[in-house]
Amino acid sequence: MQVDMRVLELLSSKICHDLVSPVSAINNGVELIEDIGGDVVDEAMKLIGASAAHASRRLRLFRMAYGRAGNEASLPLRDVRQTAEQYMAGGKVTLNWPDDQPSEALTTQPGFLKTILNMTILAEEALAYGGVVSLRAATEGDVHACRFEVVGRAAQLSEAMEQALLGTAAIDDLSPRTIQAYITGRFAETFGFKLSANQSIQDRLDLTLAGAPALIAV
Repeated sequence: MQVDMRVLELLSSKICHDLVSPVSAINNGVELIEDIGGDVVDEAMKLIGASAAHASRRLRLFRMAYGRAGNEASLPLRDVRQTAEQYMAGGKVTLNWPDDQPSEALTTQPGFLKTILNMTILAEEALAYGGVVSLRAATEGDVHACRFEVVGRAAQLSEAMEQALLGTAAIDDLSPRTIQAYITGRFAETFGFKLSANQSIQDRLDLTLAGAPALIAV
């Protein structure tokens, strides 16, 4: 997959933005101990511990979603599911990912796990006010598929995000708000999957990932 330098810059900015809050909280906890000490030590240590765990969970998911780790054929599905669940933990979005989903016909395809993790991040971004993301089995004709049902107040992708997802947006028009949609769509494309977004009813967005022709059921 060929990536424009602007895409790399925007993706790097997104990662830094998502990590700055927990890392800053760790620094604040250390400063509390240094400046005040005494009675605030326990409170500061709790802040440091929670923030460090938050940063660690996000780093683990970013490594799988954007880095080489997500390409490893030996990567267990349970590790990917756990990473996604931990990424959402403690936030405004609840992730429902059944143990038997997605089907093996999808999970054994190169790049599927990387793409589904990027879809997880995108689903969270579509829920500005919080909500629930549920992974379901789906079909696209005779092709295996899975679907994220994204439900919550104003659950949606903006027009700019949809264009980025489909790859019809100009690189120069991408922004930190649309970069996740763009990179998710390009991962799906690169690995031979079809990714679609459908908003048939209010407060619900469906993100469906369908397998390549090689996955046609028999």
